[in-house]
Amino acid sequence: MRGASDFSAELSPDMAALMQRVAREEGPQLDPTTLPAKEGRALAAAGNRRWNVDLPEMAASRDLTVPADPGLGTPAIRCRLHVPPGARRGLVVFVHGGGFSFCSPETHERCARVIASEAGLAVLLPDYRLAPEHPYPAGLTDVVATLRALPALARRDGLAPAPLFLAGDSAGANLALASLVHEMRAGRPVEAAGALLFYGNYDADFENPSFRFFAEGPGLTRAKMQRYWRFYVGGRDMRGDALACPVFATDKELAALPPLHLVAAGVDPLLGDTLALQARLAEAGRDERATVVPGVVHGFLQMTHDLPAACEVLARAGRFLRDHSRSIDNREED
Repeated sequence: MRGASDFSAELSPDMAALMQRVAREEGPQLDPTTLPAKEGRALAAAGNRRWNVDLPEMAASRDLTVPADPGLGTPAIRCRLHVPPGARRGLVVFVHGGGFSFCSPETHERCARVIASEAGLAVLLPDYRLAPEHPYPAGLTDVVATLRALPALARRDGLAPAPLFLAGDSAGANLALASLVHEMRAGRPVEAAGALLFYGNYDADFENPSFRFFAEGPGLTRAKMQRYWRFYVGGRDMRGDALACPVFATDKELAALPPLHLVAAGVDPLLGDTLALQARLAEAGRDERATVVPGVVHGFLQMTHDLPAACEVLARAGRFLRDHSRSIDNREED
Protein backbone atom coordinates (compact mmCIF):
# COMPACT_ATOMS: atom_id res chain seq x y z
CA MET A 1 0.00 0.00 0.00
CA ARG A 2 1.28 3.45 -0.86
CA GLY A 3 1.89 6.03 1.82
CA ALA A 4 0.82 9.68 1.78
CA SER A 5 4.11 10.73 0.17
CA ASP A 6 3.19 8.65 -2.90
CA PHE A 7 -0.01 10.59 -3.61
CA SER A 8 -0.54 13.88 -5.40
CA ALA A 9 -3.63 16.09 -5.45
CA GLU A 10 -2.37 17.96 -8.52
CA LEU A 11 -4.93 17.81 -11.29
CA SER A 12 -3.98 17.35 -14.91
CA PRO A 13 -4.43 20.51 -17.01
CA ASP A 14 -7.45 18.99 -18.79
CA MET A 15 -9.06 17.89 -15.52
CA ALA A 16 -8.45 21.25 -13.84
CA ALA A 17 -9.85 23.18 -16.79
CA LEU A 18 -12.93 20.99 -16.94
CA MET A 19 -13.64 21.32 -13.21
CA GLN A 20 -13.22 25.10 -13.43
CA ARG A 21 -15.61 25.22 -16.37
CA VAL A 22 -18.23 23.21 -14.52
CA ALA A 23 -17.88 25.46 -11.48
CA ARG A 24 -18.35 28.57 -13.64
CA GLU A 25 -21.36 27.21 -15.44
CA GLU A 26 -23.15 25.51 -12.56
CA GLY A 27 -21.98 27.43 -9.49
CA PRO A 28 -21.78 25.94 -5.99
CA GLN A 29 -23.45 22.54 -5.74
CA LEU A 30 -25.23 20.89 -2.84
CA ASP A 31 -23.87 17.57 -1.62
CA PRO A 32 -26.53 15.04 -2.68
CA THR A 33 -25.64 12.70 0.20
CA THR A 34 -26.88 15.32 2.68
CA LEU A 35 -30.36 15.45 1.09
CA PRO A 36 -33.33 13.07 1.33
CA ALA A 37 -32.72 10.15 -1.02
CA LYS A 38 -35.23 11.23 -3.68
CA GLU A 39 -33.85 14.77 -3.81
CA GLY A 40 -30.25 13.56 -3.81
CA ARG A 41 -30.95 11.25 -6.73
CA ALA A 42 -32.59 14.03 -8.70
CA LEU A 43 -29.58 16.27 -8.09
CA ALA A 44 -27.15 13.53 -9.13
CA ALA A 45 -29.16 12.80 -12.25
CA ALA A 46 -29.21 16.49 -13.18
CA GLY A 47 -25.45 16.76 -12.70
CA ASN A 48 -24.82 13.76 -14.93
CA ARG A 49 -26.86 15.15 -17.83
CA ARG A 50 -23.87 17.33 -18.66
CA TRP A 51 -21.84 14.25 -19.57
CA ASN A 52 -24.53 12.41 -21.55
CA VAL A 53 -24.49 14.41 -24.77
CA ASP A 54 -23.46 13.57 -28.35
CA LEU A 55 -24.07 9.90 -27.61
CA PRO A 56 -22.25 7.37 -29.78
CA GLU A 57 -24.65 5.84 -32.28
CA MET A 58 -25.95 2.37 -31.51
CA ALA A 59 -27.59 -0.16 -33.79
CA ALA A 60 -30.18 -0.65 -31.04
CA SER A 61 -30.90 0.64 -27.54
CA ARG A 62 -33.82 -0.84 -25.66
CA ASP A 63 -35.08 -1.97 -22.27
CA LEU A 64 -35.27 -5.59 -21.17
CA THR A 65 -36.78 -7.05 -18.01
CA VAL A 66 -35.14 -9.63 -15.77
CA PRO A 67 -37.97 -11.61 -14.15
CA ALA A 68 -38.35 -11.67 -10.38
CA ASP A 69 -36.27 -14.41 -8.76
CA PRO A 70 -38.08 -15.90 -5.72
CA GLY A 71 -34.99 -17.80 -4.66
CA LEU A 72 -32.99 -14.58 -4.35
CA GLY A 73 -35.96 -12.49 -3.25
CA THR A 74 -35.45 -10.01 -6.09
CA PRO A 75 -38.17 -8.12 -7.97
CA ALA A 76 -38.37 -7.76 -11.73
CA ILE A 77 -35.35 -5.67 -12.80
CA ARG A 78 -35.31 -3.27 -15.72
CA CYS A 79 -32.12 -3.40 -17.77
CA ARG A 80 -30.94 -1.11 -20.57
CA LEU A 81 -29.28 -2.77 -23.57
CA HIS A 82 -26.98 -0.97 -26.03
CA VAL A 83 -25.91 -2.83 -29.17
CA PRO A 84 -23.19 -1.17 -31.30
CA PRO A 85 -23.14 -1.38 -35.08
CA GLY A 86 -21.51 -4.59 -36.23
CA ALA A 87 -21.60 -6.12 -32.74
CA ARG A 88 -19.75 -9.37 -32.27
CA ARG A 89 -21.02 -12.28 -30.23
CA GLY A 90 -20.75 -11.57 -26.50
CA LEU A 91 -22.08 -9.30 -23.76
CA VAL A 92 -20.81 -6.86 -21.14
CA VAL A 93 -22.93 -6.54 -18.00
CA PHE A 94 -22.08 -3.05 -16.77
CA VAL A 95 -23.04 -2.20 -13.17
CA HIS A 96 -23.27 1.57 -12.77
CA GLY A 97 -21.77 3.43 -9.84
CA GLY A 98 -23.33 6.09 -7.63
CA GLY A 99 -22.46 5.19 -4.06
CA PHE A 100 -24.97 2.30 -3.98
CA SER A 101 -27.63 5.01 -3.66
CA PHE A 102 -27.68 7.21 -6.75
CA CYS A 103 -27.49 7.04 -10.55
CA SER A 104 -29.02 4.70 -13.09
CA PRO A 105 -28.45 3.20 -16.53
CA GLU A 106 -29.35 6.62 -17.92
CA THR A 107 -26.72 8.55 -15.94
CA HIS A 108 -24.07 6.18 -17.31
CA GLU A 109 -25.39 5.96 -20.85
CA ARG A 110 -22.52 7.66 -22.64
CA CYS A 111 -19.91 5.66 -20.74
CA ALA A 112 -21.75 2.43 -21.58
CA ARG A 113 -22.10 3.36 -25.25
CA VAL A 114 -18.39 4.19 -25.50
CA ILE A 115 -17.54 0.78 -24.02
CA ALA A 116 -19.91 -0.87 -26.50
CA SER A 117 -18.34 1.02 -29.41
CA GLU A 118 -14.75 0.36 -28.33
CA ALA A 119 -15.32 -3.35 -27.69
CA GLY A 120 -17.81 -4.10 -30.44
CA LEU A 121 -19.97 -5.84 -27.83
CA ALA A 122 -23.49 -5.32 -26.54
CA VAL A 123 -23.64 -3.73 -23.07
CA LEU A 124 -26.42 -4.46 -20.56
CA LEU A 125 -26.98 -2.19 -17.54
CA PRO A 126 -29.18 -3.51 -14.70
CA ASP A 127 -31.26 -0.86 -12.90
CA TYR A 128 -30.61 -2.43 -9.50
CA ARG A 129 -32.34 -1.34 -6.29
CA LEU A 130 -30.72 1.55 -4.44
CA ALA A 131 -29.94 2.23 -0.79
CA PRO A 132 -30.91 3.48 1.75
CA GLU A 133 -34.44 2.25 0.97
CA HIS A 134 -32.94 -1.03 -0.23
CA PRO A 135 -29.71 -1.62 1.72
CA TYR A 136 -27.22 -4.48 1.34
CA PRO A 137 -27.65 -7.06 -0.07
CA ALA A 138 -30.46 -5.78 -2.33
CA GLY A 139 -28.25 -4.23 -5.02
CA LEU A 140 -25.95 -7.25 -4.99
CA THR A 141 -28.75 -9.79 -5.34
CA ASP A 142 -30.24 -7.78 -8.21
CA VAL A 143 -26.92 -8.04 -10.07
CA VAL A 144 -26.75 -11.77 -9.29
CA ALA A 145 -30.33 -12.22 -10.52
CA THR A 146 -29.39 -10.47 -13.76
CA LEU A 147 -26.45 -12.83 -14.30
CA ARG A 148 -28.59 -15.88 -13.57
CA ALA A 149 -31.26 -14.69 -16.01
CA LEU A 150 -28.91 -14.31 -18.99
CA PRO A 151 -29.67 -17.73 -20.52
CA ALA A 152 -33.39 -16.95 -20.40
CA LEU A 153 -32.79 -13.48 -21.86
CA ALA A 154 -30.76 -15.07 -24.63
CA ARG A 155 -33.71 -17.27 -25.59
CA ARG A 156 -36.38 -14.57 -25.13
CA ASP A 157 -34.58 -11.44 -26.34
CA GLY A 158 -31.95 -12.76 -28.70
CA LEU A 159 -28.91 -11.87 -26.58
CA ALA A 160 -25.59 -13.61 -27.15
CA PRO A 161 -24.26 -13.70 -23.56
CA ALA A 162 -21.07 -15.62 -24.33
CA PRO A 163 -18.36 -14.60 -23.99
CA LEU A 164 -19.61 -12.76 -20.93
CA PHE A 165 -17.77 -9.85 -19.32
CA LEU A 166 -18.60 -7.84 -16.22
CA ALA A 167 -17.85 -4.18 -15.72
CA GLY A 168 -18.52 -1.61 -13.03
CA ASP A 169 -17.41 1.76 -11.79
CA SER A 170 -17.10 2.78 -8.12
CA ALA A 171 -19.93 1.08 -6.20
CA GLY A 172 -20.71 -0.79 -9.40
CA ALA A 173 -17.21 -2.30 -9.39
CA ASN A 174 -17.91 -3.53 -5.85
CA LEU A 175 -21.19 -5.11 -6.94
CA ALA A 176 -19.69 -6.67 -10.08
CA LEU A 177 -16.82 -8.24 -8.14
CA ALA A 178 -18.99 -9.28 -5.19
CA SER A 179 -21.46 -10.96 -7.56
CA LEU A 180 -18.68 -13.25 -8.81
CA VAL A 181 -17.74 -14.18 -5.23
CA HIS A 182 -21.43 -14.65 -4.33
CA GLU A 183 -21.91 -17.17 -7.11
CA MET A 184 -18.75 -19.09 -6.22
CA ARG A 185 -20.10 -19.46 -2.68
CA ALA A 186 -23.48 -20.51 -4.06
CA GLY A 187 -21.80 -23.28 -6.05
CA ARG A 188 -22.68 -21.75 -9.41
CA PRO A 189 -19.59 -19.81 -10.54
CA VAL A 190 -20.10 -17.35 -13.38
CA GLU A 191 -18.44 -18.34 -16.65
CA ALA A 192 -17.05 -14.86 -17.27
CA ALA A 193 -14.22 -14.15 -19.67
CA GLY A 194 -13.07 -11.05 -17.78
CA ALA A 195 -14.09 -8.02 -15.77
CA LEU A 196 -13.45 -4.27 -16.01
CA LEU A 197 -13.24 -2.71 -12.55
CA PHE A 198 -12.98 1.10 -12.52
CA TYR A 199 -12.02 3.00 -9.33
CA GLY A 200 -13.94 0.56 -7.16
CA ASN A 201 -14.94 0.56 -3.50
CA TYR A 202 -13.75 -2.81 -2.19
CA ASP A 203 -13.36 -2.17 1.55
CA ALA A 204 -14.69 0.03 4.33
CA ASP A 205 -11.33 1.25 5.64
CA PHE A 206 -11.77 5.01 5.78
CA GLU A 207 -8.41 5.44 7.53
CA ASN A 208 -6.22 4.06 4.77
CA PRO A 209 -3.60 6.47 3.37
CA SER A 210 -5.59 7.59 0.34
CA PHE A 211 -8.69 8.33 2.41
CA ARG A 212 -6.59 10.45 4.74
CA PHE A 213 -4.71 12.22 1.95
CA PHE A 214 -7.78 12.99 -0.19
CA ALA A 215 -10.20 13.43 2.71
CA GLU A 216 -11.39 16.79 1.36
CA GLY A 217 -11.24 15.90 -2.32
CA PRO A 218 -11.12 17.40 -4.87
CA GLY A 219 -14.16 15.50 -6.09
CA LEU A 220 -15.18 12.63 -3.84
CA THR A 221 -14.48 13.22 -0.14
CA ARG A 222 -14.08 10.83 2.76
CA ALA A 223 -17.21 12.16 4.49
CA LYS A 224 -19.30 11.66 1.36
CA MET A 225 -18.01 8.10 0.91
CA GLN A 226 -18.75 7.34 4.56
CA ARG A 227 -22.34 8.50 4.06
CA TYR A 228 -22.66 6.34 0.97
CA TRP A 229 -21.39 3.36 2.93
CA ARG A 230 -23.83 3.99 5.77
CA PHE A 231 -26.66 4.14 3.24
CA TYR A 232 -25.56 0.80 1.79
CA VAL A 233 -24.97 -1.28 4.91
CA GLY A 234 -27.50 0.43 7.19
CA GLY A 235 -25.02 1.07 9.99
CA ARG A 236 -23.84 -2.56 10.18
CA ASP A 237 -20.15 -3.39 10.50
CA MET A 238 -19.49 -5.28 7.28
CA ARG A 239 -15.68 -5.21 7.22
CA GLY A 240 -14.45 -8.72 6.69
CA ASP A 241 -17.57 -9.78 4.77
CA ALA A 242 -16.38 -10.41 1.21
CA LEU A 243 -19.84 -9.90 -0.26
CA ALA A 244 -19.83 -6.31 1.00
CA CYS A 245 -16.05 -5.75 0.97
CA PRO A 246 -14.67 -7.99 -1.80
CA VAL A 247 -11.06 -7.37 -0.79
CA PHE A 248 -11.76 -9.96 1.95
CA ALA A 249 -12.48 -12.78 -0.50
CA THR A 250 -10.33 -15.83 0.17
CA ASP A 251 -7.16 -16.52 -1.80
CA LYS A 252 -8.95 -19.45 -3.45
CA GLU A 253 -11.84 -17.23 -4.52
CA LEU A 254 -9.54 -14.51 -5.81
CA ALA A 255 -7.47 -17.05 -7.72
CA ALA A 256 -10.64 -18.35 -9.41
CA LEU A 257 -11.73 -14.94 -10.73
CA PRO A 258 -11.59 -14.28 -14.47
CA PRO A 259 -8.93 -11.89 -15.84
CA LEU A 260 -9.38 -8.43 -14.31
CA HIS A 261 -8.71 -5.02 -15.84
CA LEU A 262 -8.15 -2.66 -12.89
CA VAL A 263 -8.22 1.12 -13.23
CA ALA A 264 -7.97 3.76 -10.49
CA ALA A 265 -8.12 7.55 -10.49
CA GLY A 266 -4.96 9.22 -9.21
CA VAL A 267 -6.83 11.91 -7.23
CA ASP A 268 -9.36 9.81 -5.37
CA PRO A 269 -9.96 8.66 -1.78
CA LEU A 270 -10.79 5.23 -3.24
CA LEU A 271 -7.35 4.85 -4.85
CA GLY A 272 -6.26 2.80 -1.83
CA ASP A 273 -9.09 0.32 -2.38
CA THR A 274 -7.78 -0.61 -5.84
CA LEU A 275 -4.23 -0.86 -4.50
CA ALA A 276 -5.45 -3.10 -1.66
CA LEU A 277 -7.27 -5.33 -4.15
CA GLN A 278 -4.15 -5.51 -6.30
CA ALA A 279 -2.16 -6.61 -3.24
CA ARG A 280 -4.72 -9.27 -2.34
CA LEU A 281 -4.67 -10.61 -5.89
CA ALA A 282 -0.88 -10.87 -5.67
CA GLU A 283 -1.22 -12.83 -2.42
CA ALA A 284 -3.51 -15.21 -4.28
CA GLY A 285 -0.86 -15.76 -6.95
CA ARG A 286 -2.19 -13.41 -9.61
CA ASP A 287 -0.28 -10.70 -11.43
CA GLU A 288 -2.86 -8.02 -12.35
CA ARG A 289 -1.43 -4.52 -12.11
CA ALA A 290 -3.78 -1.60 -11.72
CA THR A 291 -3.55 1.36 -14.08
CA VAL A 292 -3.54 4.53 -11.96
CA VAL A 293 -4.53 7.49 -14.12
CA PRO A 294 -2.71 10.57 -12.76
CA GLY A 295 -4.38 13.93 -12.25
CA VAL A 296 -8.02 12.80 -12.57
CA VAL A 297 -10.76 12.61 -9.96
CA HIS A 298 -13.18 9.87 -9.00
CA GLY A 299 -15.89 9.40 -11.61
CA PHE A 300 -13.79 10.72 -14.49
CA LEU A 301 -15.05 8.05 -16.91
CA GLN A 302 -18.37 9.88 -17.00
CA MET A 303 -16.52 12.69 -18.81
CA THR A 304 -15.69 11.07 -22.16
CA HIS A 305 -17.28 13.96 -24.05
CA ASP A 306 -14.80 16.45 -22.58
CA LEU A 307 -11.83 14.61 -21.05
CA PRO A 308 -9.24 12.89 -23.28
CA ALA A 309 -7.99 10.73 -20.41
CA ALA A 310 -11.43 9.16 -20.07
CA CYS A 311 -11.50 8.30 -23.77
CA GLU A 312 -8.02 6.79 -23.58
CA VAL A 313 -8.94 4.61 -20.59
CA LEU A 314 -12.05 3.24 -22.29
CA ALA A 315 -10.11 2.63 -25.50
CA ARG A 316 -7.70 0.45 -23.48
CA ALA A 317 -10.66 -1.27 -21.82
CA GLY A 318 -12.10 -1.97 -25.25
CA ARG A 319 -8.82 -3.58 -26.31
CA PHE A 320 -8.93 -5.80 -23.20
CA LEU A 321 -12.45 -6.94 -24.10
CA ARG A 322 -11.58 -7.52 -27.75
CA ASP A 323 -8.41 -9.43 -26.92
CA HIS A 324 -10.16 -11.75 -24.48
CA SER A 325 -13.07 -12.25 -26.86
CA ARG A 326 -10.67 -13.28 -29.63
CA SER A 327 -8.78 -15.66 -27.36
CA ILE A 328 -12.05 -17.46 -26.58
CA ASP A 329 -13.02 -17.56 -30.25
CA ASN A 330 -9.61 -19.03 -31.11
CA ARG A 331 -9.93 -21.73 -28.43
CA GLU A 332 -13.37 -22.68 -29.72
CA GLU A 333 -12.07 -22.93 -33.29
CA ASP A 334 -9.25 -25.21 -32.12
